[in-house]
Amino acid sequence: MDRIYKNFYRQFYLKTGGFIPPKPLNQNLFPGDYFQIKNGEIALLGNLYRNSIVSPQDVDLSAVISLNPSNWNFSDGITKPYSGRGHGHGAIDGQFEFSKQIIAFAHKGSFFFKTQEPQSIKINNWNDIQHQLIIKLTASLFSFRELYIVTESATAASTTLAIASDKDAELELASDSENFGLVDIFGHHTTKTIQSKDIDYYHRETKRKPAYFKAKKLVVQDEKLAYFISDFISKNYNSSEWVRDFFDSNFDNEIDYSSQMIMQHAQGFFLDMLQANELSPNTALLYFKWADANLDDVEKLFENYGN
Repeated sequence: MDRIYKNFYRQFYLKTGGFIPPKPLNQNLFPGDYFQIKNGEIALLGNLYRNSIVSPQDVDLSAVISLNPSNWNFSDGITKPYSGRGHGHGAIDGQFEFSKQIIAFAHKGSFFFKTQEPQSIKINNWNDIQHQLIIKLTASLFSFRELYIVTESATAASTTLAIASDKDAELELASDSENFGLVDIFGHHTTKTIQSKDIDYYHRETKRKPAYFKAKKLVVQDEKLAYFISDFISKNYNSSEWVRDFFDSNFDNEIDYSSQMIMQHAQGFFLDMLQANELSPNTALLYFKWADANLDDVEKLFENYGN
């Protein structure tokens, strides 16, 4: 999936209040699903409930929640240079009238997203089970150091999405419904595509696929990160003198530990440098906590692509 999709993913997160589309787009994600992001895609690994990581007595899922439709219908870089009524002639029905519309996409990555009846379902008792999940997933059952858990899944009665692969892309649509006049026909079940230009993705989904999610991600406790950074810098202070004395050579002894990079990616380095037996079921809560998946994680879905 090219970076032309990145604009849609970012706008989706911002417009819907924190939901993220899956990647690939046809993936279903349910509450309790846990995954990692590998090579810019979601790698689904299991489900808390199906794999009995959460005991049956701790299962507490919400009823279906109706979402605000205004947050689930949006676009970027879209204009409609033509909307009107046309006339045609059928062999059986004779003369008929139809609605016609041209949708223009200003930029590469411009998109049009439309849904009907958006709904969601979520984990109700996250606060009650979050600590036991850290212990089980990092120490007692598994040894995860990076993990996401879906806490809410959203779907819609119908979903239509179009994304442009280049600037000045177009969709020409028509519908024989009598109810439109000059209103928008994009996403309607009677609408047909007459022609398209430079459209990379165009799909209308009529199944209620749980295709959008909110998630919690496993992160290192702030206190542990601060200690790791301080300890790392302290231990490597004057390392050039050690190189000079230990190797007893005339080689240049300047050592660059890339301290700035260490601090920018401290979580990954910290977890890799944990000593044996330092992390256990008794200490897991000292090292880990949960945080909301955010735009940083949207970036991870596109990190393997160029600018």
